[in-house]
Amino acid sequence: MSKITQETVQKVSKLARIALKEGEAEQLSQSLSDIVSWVEQLQEVNVDHVEPMTSVEPQRLYRRQDVVDDGEIQSKVLENAPLTREGFYVVPKVVE
Repeated sequence: MSKITQETVQKVSKLARIALKEGEAEQLSQSLSDIVSWVEQLQEVNVDHVEPMTSVEPQRLYRRQDVVDDGEIQSKVLENAPLTREGFYVVPKVVE
């Protein structure tokens, strides 16, 4: 069983720039050790005759036609602009 020490937790928290309160390192080291222990238990499971799965059921995703259009909502989009002209946004000139 791997044990995550408080020193390791403090080092990782410093590298990740995560501030730990007093006593949090001890609690986190125990929680992380429990997680690592659980993962080690999973590695003991015999999966020699189990086929890999990508999903529970075979699925075919719906694919729509890839068509470029204007969305037919130009007037709604232009309603958000403070100033428009001839179907376009009017913005202040920024380059001389």
